[in-house]
Amino acid sequence: MTREEFDIFCRSLKSTTHVVQWGDASVWKIGGKVFAIHSGMAGKNEHSISFKCSELNFQILCELPGIIPAPYLARGNWVQITSKDAMSNGDVQDYIKASYDIIKGKLTKKMQRELGVI
Repeated sequence: MTREEFDIFCRSLKSTTHVVQWGDASVWKIGGKVFAIHSGMAGKNEHSISFKCSELNFQILCELPGIIPAPYLARGNWVQITSKDAMSNGDVQDYIKASYDIIKGKLTKKMQRELGVI
């Protein structure tokens, strides 16, 4: 998944915000909390996508080639895809959506109502 495809997909999720930080990483948030990061350079063929997942998915995904525990975030069950061949774009989208749902679920009910995601 290219950075442009990543950004288009994350933008399609309700009430998300986007910032570029941490050395040109594309960082997507809901309610101020990060749910997905693309650290590859825009327009380049580099591939590095990170997202939060369930504890079980974290264990399973980290066993696959091209997927590692995300640096600095692994203890929170974040993985990093380091190879464009590690999973299909559709699977990446499914995992990013799941990450979005996990993070959204951690927001207060008040915040969820304010964002219109409840």
